[in-house]
Amino acid sequence: MRKTIIGVVALAAVLCSSVAFGDQKTRGPVALPVHSFEIGPEVAYMEYREPGVMRQDGLMYGLKASYTYRDEVMFRIEGRSSYSEMDYKNSGEMNNLNNYVFEARGLIGYDIPLTRTSLVTPYIGFGYRWLYDDSGGHVSTTGAYGYDRESNYYYTPLGIETYTDLGNGWSWGMTAEFDYFWEGRQYSYLSDASPVYYSDADNKQNDGYGLRGSVRLQKKGDTVSFVFEPFVRYWEIDKSDYDYVLYGGVPNSAVYEPKNETIEIGALFMVLF
Repeated sequence: MRKTIIGVVALAAVLCSSVAFGDQKTRGPVALPVHSFEIGPEVAYMEYREPGVMRQDGLMYGLKASYTYRDEVMFRIEGRSSYSEMDYKNSGEMNNLNNYVFEARGLIGYDIPLTRTSLVTPYIGFGYRWLYDDSGGHVSTTGAYGYDRESNYYYTPLGIETYTDLGNGWSWGMTAEFDYFWEGRQYSYLSDASPVYYSDADNKQNDGYGLRGSVRLQKKGDTVSFVFEPFVRYWEIDKSDYDYVLYGGVPNSAVYEPKNETIEIGALFMVLF
């Protein structure tokens, strides 16, 4: 987790330097900068469910950074890193399980002016989401042993964002996005629960989708702008392919990742340069 945060901060420093010495002109009827960089914390409630099987939930605390170039064409790279302590509920319970999330995205779009104070930007891109559930070494209230679990999503964002200048340094906008799911890889480190009986599992996920939306309120200052952005992010992923793992040294156990849903509801607090 420490290395991930250091990486995001280092990326932020590089991008901030490029903005500081880059072209700061504005274009079009809506006065948006050609180069902009923003960074700030996010707080969210996250719930992961496998319907009829289990549920995990807890608060997430993270950091997000992005760089945007726009000159009719919009290009953006962004990354975020989050940490949470999740509570697990099934037939038994386990509390304070460390979860780590990292996401990186690249987007390209095109600004379409609607009026002299507003525009809309459809966009497309590519995204990668990584989650690590550090449940190994924990034991539930019913005596079940936990195990670490790693999740990898590869997807294409398809979305639209708006911007409207309200005057007096205020502006607002909305974002709506559909995430086309290409593939997921789930690594379940079952040997954490019992290295004698279980080998680890590698399951491929083929079907699913994501949705996300946000509302953005921005206030321009003398040198920087301040952004408040409530958001919701949702994933629904279908049952995975089977993987055959060892049980007691015999390769006769088929395991799969059940159908699952993830929802994150929270807010970003950003500084924009």
